[in-house]
Amino acid sequence: MATQDSRAASAASASPAPGSPPLKAAWSAVFALTLGVFSLVMAEFLPASLLTPMADSLAISEGQAGQAVTATAILAMLTGLLVTAVTQRLDRRHVLLGFSVLMIAANLLVAFAPNLIWLLAGRVLLGIALGGFWALSAATVMRLVPEHDVPRALSLIFTGVPIATISAAALGSYLGDLFGWRNVFLLTTALSVVTLLFQAATLPKMTPERPTPLSTLVKVVQRPGIGVGILAIVLVFCGHFAFFTYVRPFLETVSGMGINGISSTLLAFGVANFVGTLVAGYLLERSLRLTLLSMPLMMGVMGWLLSSLGGIAVGSDALMVALWGFAFGAVPVAWSTWITRVVPDEAESGGGLIVASIQLAIALGAAIGGVVFGVGGVLGVCATAGTLLLAGAALVMVGVRTRAPSSMDACAGAADGH
Repeated sequence: MATQDSRAASAASASPAPGSPPLKAAWSAVFALTLGVFSLVMAEFLPASLLTPMADSLAISEGQAGQAVTATAILAMLTGLLVTAVTQRLDRRHVLLGFSVLMIAANLLVAFAPNLIWLLAGRVLLGIALGGFWALSAATVMRLVPEHDVPRALSLIFTGVPIATISAAALGSYLGDLFGWRNVFLLTTALSVVTLLFQAATLPKMTPERPTPLSTLVKVVQRPGIGVGILAIVLVFCGHFAFFTYVRPFLETVSGMGINGISSTLLAFGVANFVGTLVAGYLLERSLRLTLLSMPLMMGVMGWLLSSLGGIAVGSDALMVALWGFAFGAVPVAWSTWITRVVPDEAESGGGLIVASIQLAIALGAAIGGVVFGVGGVLGVCATAGTLLLAGAALVMVGVRTRAPSSMDACAGAADGH
């Protein structure tokens, strides 16, 4: 644990004055946030790989067990919208540590759940921690590193997502077979404890800069270009999750892959996604607008190519899925950077809007994909996902601002997004 003096020094270097960017990057605190992302996303997606044993153990159907994921998503969306208003007078260090404590409690509740009610209670707590953490992440990064390091810091934080997703799918099912699903959640609890200790040792004090009542969300949406940006976010993430929800049926029925081929392709997707997340920091330092535009454009083109050329060659299908993963790796980083540029004075409220928009897009993407799959099959899903993504790219090109209005630049120091 850091001493009181070293923590005070860290706080002074990370947040010299409310509303001012730090003079020196607090990279240890950024790594602590990255570990938080990994722990939260790992816990979020574990039920997907442990669904059958969880259902059998609790004497419920797999459909009921699947509601564990739904409960988390709904609470994450609501918390993303409400967290800045509810915690407006609290030190951000204490709020973030509180979310890690909630994550520990959530995993323990699931690990010892005797029935569906306790399982859902644990997932509700996780949803609160997940939505709150994501809503505050971009604004927190702005207070931990100088402005020019924000894209790189955000890309580092988001690397926790693909690593956790792969780990939840691969390690979750493997360790579940060896030790049982409850022990997997206990291991995740141990990881959460390590996360809490690391964050307690590295996160500086971050007093709230100004009150942020719930009405702030409405005011942020009403700013020029914000509503268009939120709509673009919904289109892009909706298109991605419409495709990704049905990527396995595509690989099975169109590409004709067996289980080994499917596993290899999904692993390639995950690795490419990780690389894309890392590369995003460098791309964003050069051009925010180009990154926001090119990534969904690439994914949209891949969607239409998979729809029209899918099944011609297994290798080309796998390559296009991997390219999709690479492009999507940069998308969350780019939009988080966007919100720090266009509303630097209300980055927390803006972050909450992004969290809620993404959670809504996940639900819409899965729903739209399901309807299209029933009508036009998996190739129709690819074409629909491609269309949504191209529409999102078009919105970015014609209507999304990548910097704050000039009147705000003077008071908030917003950076040029070009």
